[in-house]
Amino acid sequence: MAEIVTIPCLRDNYAFLLHDPANGATAVIDVPEAAPIQAALDARGWSLSQIWLTHHHPDHIDGVPALQAATGARVVGAAADAHRLPPLDQALAEDDTITLGGLEARVLEVSGHTIGHIAFHVAAASAVFTGDSLMALGCGRLFEGSAADMWPSMLKLRALPGETIVCSGHEYTQSNARFALSLDPGNTALQDRSQRIDAARQAGEPTVPSLLEEEKKTNPFLRADDPGFAAALGLSAQDATAVFAEIRARKDRF
Repeated sequence: MAEIVTIPCLRDNYAFLLHDPANGATAVIDVPEAAPIQAALDARGWSLSQIWLTHHHPDHIDGVPALQAATGARVVGAAADAHRLPPLDQALAEDDTITLGGLEARVLEVSGHTIGHIAFHVAAASAVFTGDSLMALGCGRLFEGSAADMWPSMLKLRALPGETIVCSGHEYTQSNARFALSLDPGNTALQDRSQRIDAARQAGEPTVPSLLEEEKKTNPFLRADDPGFAAALGLSAQDATAVFAEIRARKDRF
């Protein structure tokens, strides 16, 4: 069984270690800063062999030079984003695969937050590393792409098996829950999840990763094609992309 470790970084970022215990291979997904990641590796006696990058924003890559210098790990990321990433040892595109020990990750192109954003789906670990595309009860702001870019990315991620855990890049879940409840106050699954999120944060525990099946029921950014939800928002005459765009615009103003 693969092991996944969630590592808090900076103010509200997360990096993730993915470890294959069968042969000791370890990757890190995104590197906001090097020190917490190195500490997590040292605490477990693991050696880092690969660095996987989801997108070019500084709070996901700034620690790469120091971590690579300390470990010699190979760096992989999107070919479409290579000009804005640290130097890549391997450039990846949609449906490419990368191997970590006995684990294989499939690359998903999930532009919207940025152009060239990718996610890594590791089926054997029932996990997807989404960076700032799909997030716990949310999605990333559309800094470079449009709703027409991001909604297909959401559909691509939503299509993964429900037991997939979503390893996303930030601890935004409490504020995302408040926004989701403002749109869908009668959703009992969302009410229950919001209470569990508050309890976790009160205890100082992360709310990431999350379960995709629960995201499908509670994350408004995965429900833009739900006719009942669109009607409740006063958007029944709109197509799913337009509904998604309006949900994102409301979140930006929230």
